[in-house]
Amino acid sequence: MIGRITGTLIEKLPPTICVDVGGLGYDIDVPMSTLYALPETGARVTLYTHLTVREDAHILYGFASANERSAFRELIKVSGIGARTALSVLSGLSVADLAQAITLQESGRLTRVPGIGKKTAERLLLEMRGKLGADIGASAHVVHDNQSDILNALLALGYSEKESLSALKTLPEGVGVSDGIKQALKALVR
Repeated sequence: MIGRITGTLIEKLPPTICVDVGGLGYDIDVPMSTLYALPETGARVTLYTHLTVREDAHILYGFASANERSAFRELIKVSGIGARTALSVLSGLSVADLAQAITLQESGRLTRVPGIGKKTAERLLLEMRGKLGADIGASAHVVHDNQSDILNALLALGYSEKESLSALKTLPEGVGVSDGIKQALKALVR
């Protein structure tokens, strides 16, 4: 297995790039999020990789971070999700956004990604629950609508998902969105 590659970026032809490593050029398929994070051609680059071996091809996928690669590996385990669709998901959503969509069971966010229909989104939510790190496992419960709005507001303010979810636990049941945000912010300041 090729787990990481470091070399000179010699070509960008979305969604494929070419990295020269000691005179050998590796074609690597990357999500758009990784493509945007890459330096100009001619610069040194390091990518986390995943190698897929099929009867007719060996395909190398590259990612800017280990989290992105882990998310890709979890996505391709979902029935009906192939490598191309997984790249599409990671091109349309950051790993944090994907984790939040799974935590909140928001299929609507996933159906906005090309190639993901309603049934695929629901299967993905079901099979991925609790699989994108410890912060997802701790928050695998379904959050009520007001709590979802409060959580989204806290995330938009720059708090991490873990901090935001712990602040949500301090709120009384049935609290309104505006009061909930105020109380959550007070809990986070402590």
